[in-house]
Amino acid sequence: MNRLDLTGLATRPAQVWGGIRLVPLVREEPITDLRLRRELFEDALLAVEAGRGTVYTSYVPHGFVADWARDGRWQAAYGTQLCRDYDTPDDEPVHAVPLRRLVQRAGAQRLRFLPLHLAMDGYLALHFGGPSVLWDEWSQRALRRGLSPRAEMAYAGAAVEGLDDALRIFEIHPGQCGVMVYAADALAAAFVVPHPDDYRALHASLLQDMYGELVYQHAYYGQPVPEFTARITDEGRIRSLADLRAAARGQEHAWAEAHDTQMANGLLDEAYEFRQLRRMGGYRLVRFLPPFERQREQHIGEAITDLKGRVAYLKTIRLGENQIRRGHLLSQLSRHDWNLENTAATLGASPVELVRRIRAAGFDGLLKRHVVESAQRGRWGD
Repeated sequence: MNRLDLTGLATRPAQVWGGIRLVPLVREEPITDLRLRRELFEDALLAVEAGRGTVYTSYVPHGFVADWARDGRWQAAYGTQLCRDYDTPDDEPVHAVPLRRLVQRAGAQRLRFLPLHLAMDGYLALHFGGPSVLWDEWSQRALRRGLSPRAEMAYAGAAVEGLDDALRIFEIHPGQCGVMVYAADALAAAFVVPHPDDYRALHASLLQDMYGELVYQHAYYGQPVPEFTARITDEGRIRSLADLRAAARGQEHAWAEAHDTQMANGLLDEAYEFRQLRRMGGYRLVRFLPPFERQREQHIGEAITDLKGRVAYLKTIRLGENQIRRGHLLSQLSRHDWNLENTAATLGASPVELVRRIRAAGFDGLLKRHVVESAQRGRWGD
């Protein structure tokens, strides 16, 4: 379990548009030997072979290509392009495309992957392999056909109220390599890239990312949030422009510290479980999951880090309470090897309550009918 390491990134004062707050992240030293570019798909329907005749299908408007240099030098993001209008017609036809992997090599020093689908794939597959010991209560349907596919709902960034205007209007800072997106001051997502040129090319791609239902609701129903305002109270110490500049910078530093320790602590102070997907020279592509603690802010995401764990690329998505609840339930079941009696004892629940939770989470197909009936009688069946 580790935390996200954003060493080398500095927070700048936020910009506000209604209920949307964008907090720029600026690199002290850009990363030059790893670059990202955006790749547009002619067809936006992704189909991925998941094994045993199962196909994972998702709408994917764009992917990322990561290029890295062995000699530590890279001059520009290879083939960066923004050649498609984001305002595509709602009735644009969707066609099937050849099967793709979520991560695949596109050359000796190039990797193609689908932003946020790495993270969501890890969440959807969370503890869904079943128990190592096949308990009697394990569903015969699950044994014969495998587990039913999980599904989660997400909103495109274009549907998040005010986000399109904010991205279009807000200033991109010199050296900016990332942004934290807030809706009604709830952290919606973090996005970090290696180089300022990459960020300028990918800034508008936030409109095509996935956002959770909580973020959509906060943006739609939330009230306008206050803007950052520097207030210099000790006017007697301001005797020159240099003093005024120093005081203003002090305000900026104070705001940045408050942001990092208060507003973003739900993301930055959490301990995550990382899984490495690919090694990329001196970097590694990983995805991460939180501990699924209920009634707490929880994020999933993916990152490219150096070998010391410092983030070069980052994308996150905030989970809603229902998603956290499902993740928590699956984690507890897996921890007890899907033994329902032990899991119920750990959760402080009765047999009836545990079965009700499993069914409410949409996992009732994992249980035999007689297990449900026995639990309702307060007994576990043979």
